[in-house]
Amino acid sequence: MPIPVEAAFLPGLELSRILYETAVRPVLDDAFPGLPYAAARIGAGSEVLGFDTARSTDHDWGPRLDLFLAPDDAAAHGDAIRRLLADRLPKEIRGWPTHFRPAADPLDPVGHMAMTDGPVDHRVVAHDTGAWLVREVGLDASTTEPAVRDWLAMPQQRLAQVTAGAVFHDGPGLLTTARARLARYPEQVWRHVLACQWQRISQEEAFVGRCAEAGDDLGSAVVAGRLVRDLMRLCLLLERRYPPYGKWLGSAFARLEAAGELTPSLRGALAATEYPERERHLCAAYEVVAVRQNAAGLTDPVDPSPRPYHGRPFLVLHAERFARPLAASVTDPDLRGLPLTGVVDQWADSTDLLLGRDGDALRAASAAVGGR
Repeated sequence: MPIPVEAAFLPGLELSRILYETAVRPVLDDAFPGLPYAAARIGAGSEVLGFDTARSTDHDWGPRLDLFLAPDDAAAHGDAIRRLLADRLPKEIRGWPTHFRPAADPLDPVGHMAMTDGPVDHRVVAHDTGAWLVREVGLDASTTEPAVRDWLAMPQQRLAQVTAGAVFHDGPGLLTTARARLARYPEQVWRHVLACQWQRISQEEAFVGRCAEAGDDLGSAVVAGRLVRDLMRLCLLLERRYPPYGKWLGSAFARLEAAGELTPSLRGALAATEYPERERHLCAAYEVVAVRQNAAGLTDPVDPSPRPYHGRPFLVLHAERFARPLAASVTDPDLRGLPLTGVVDQWADSTDLLLGRDGDALRAASAAVGGR
């Protein structure tokens, strides 16, 4: 059955809130009075980061909710809650069906909203709070403070998913505790991660000119694009925000204080068809970000002006000039002396690794570069 035409788009977090307050909470209060739980919309999904649009409604978007229970309660009541809601949830919320049909295409394993006359195959999922946190970030942050090496192994996108979204109710308080612990990097980790991001920029900033000099303008443009991405991620980190994965990087960057000042230079570097213009825009961007780094007061100020790359005719920032004092300012014994490879997102670029469910593979990969 098709989705009713009167279903007007509204942000998914708002739809989840309405689902909880008008439909799920009354059922839980009636059938499981006194059950301690948290209700939230966090984890994967464009609506969690606040980037959903009408386009998002074509798959795995709709009236969705996550319930978080103690381990014994999840084992004892999880299946019963699912069956009860299948029978008692309304067929739609604000015109959007609560029933999700599986895709017929095995290569498209997502749910699509559809009307139904029978029980609804809903997307209200009951989780064991601790087990869910372990799956998402590698440890139960509701009971354990992350250690330094834990931070290095947690993908930034996962941290964004866990700490964004909305919590509508939290009786036990454990989910709120975990989100508070994971909300931002501790200062020592933050300094290390910033140093590693500056180091990434230093590794390639001269290649824009060298590729062009060698007649490889396409290669020069590709390197410039990589540097633009790294500068965007650096700005997010400077403003204590976790960079999301590629699809939402520009959307997240646009919300930053730095975006208005930086966007023209970043766009210019990407649009440039000749090396001199590309270099000019990149150098303007370097200087803006360097000034912001100095303003953070984490180290003594470093001259933010670009300069030649040793004896070669390429203007660069020499971004290692910012990486080194930041690294030297780190006093935590578990971080001092580590290679400037950083957290997993700074040296790995595989979505299957960063967002996949194989936590053992992620931790093994992190250990291989000194993260554990």
